[in-house]
Amino acid sequence: MRAGHADVSAIGRDAEFLSTVAESLVKGGKRFRARLAYWGWRAAVTYGDPSVDADSHPQVDAVASLAAGLELFHAAALVHDDIIDNSDTRRGTVAAHRQFETLHADRNYLGNSAEYGRSSAILLGDLLLAWADDQFLSVAIGLDADRRNDYRAELRTMRTDVTAGQFLDNHDSSAWQTIGDDVAVERAQRVVIYKSAKYSVEAPIALGAIVGGASPALVSALRAFALPLGFAFQMRDDLLGVFGDSEVTGKPAGDDLREGKRTVLLAMARRHADRSTLSVLDELIGDPTLEDDQITMLRATLTSTGAVDAVEDLISRSRERSLRALDELALDSAVDRELRGLVDAVTNRTV
Repeated sequence: MRAGHADVSAIGRDAEFLSTVAESLVKGGKRFRARLAYWGWRAAVTYGDPSVDADSHPQVDAVASLAAGLELFHAAALVHDDIIDNSDTRRGTVAAHRQFETLHADRNYLGNSAEYGRSSAILLGDLLLAWADDQFLSVAIGLDADRRNDYRAELRTMRTDVTAGQFLDNHDSSAWQTIGDDVAVERAQRVVIYKSAKYSVEAPIALGAIVGGASPALVSALRAFALPLGFAFQMRDDLLGVFGDSEVTGKPAGDDLREGKRTVLLAMARRHADRSTLSVLDELIGDPTLEDDQITMLRATLTSTGAVDAVEDLISRSRERSLRALDELALDSAVDRELRGLVDAVTNRTV
């Protein structure tokens, strides 16, 4: 970030708005991806030899660069995601496009403030992607040929998964009336796997392990831990998007209902809803003007269908799969303890 900020500043004073907004976004967050990358790497370098001093390992700087790259890549995805969803806030602060929009309005610039905000945020997202690639490349340079190929393949897969998963999310939110309720849950779960589970949890821990020289068998075993955890991560996110406390999550209460996101939660509710309940859901879900009392009513409706309990059950079963995979891994005690802590943090979180 610092090098990028200096580069932007050298271009022109007004260009610093890009780095100022970027810094406001990367300050927050849970850093799950960075932490998973580090512990995936540490799992690899200590596997079979817990006496390895990870803190003084020659790859420590490379892992830090990988972690920074993942956070920058995620920040870029959030900037673009907030434009797509027309969100006002992110991580308890104003979304990037809204910050640029306010800048335009406050300074009485020519043209449309909303258009200026969106176009500026798109460019910021692209710049964050470029900065992320700088970090990823610095890691690749230090790897031997075979490990570099595996690392680049994992990065390529991660980028494709999250982009295609985001497209499917957008597509199904627009085309949901053509999607039968009998397949809606399966389709919503597919979005979760590619937009979130693989990208947020599986790819970071696999990338860290690959950098650390893990065998294909160890990488595969870590994936068996990570994928169900990533699924649980998004299931919890879906519940928080409807039932979360806005003062804790940093997003308006019930925002997913106003945006009309076709989540697993909603798909399950529709599968078990009677005709009158379906009518209510179809009328209100996706209405950006929903009032708080309507959000409260929709929460009660979703709960009454059994969908909330069903999602909680999915989280519980996914958590158990992750922990069973850890039981079979026999990792260094410090790595095992940290990964179990991440399971708790992901599945029980309130933000």
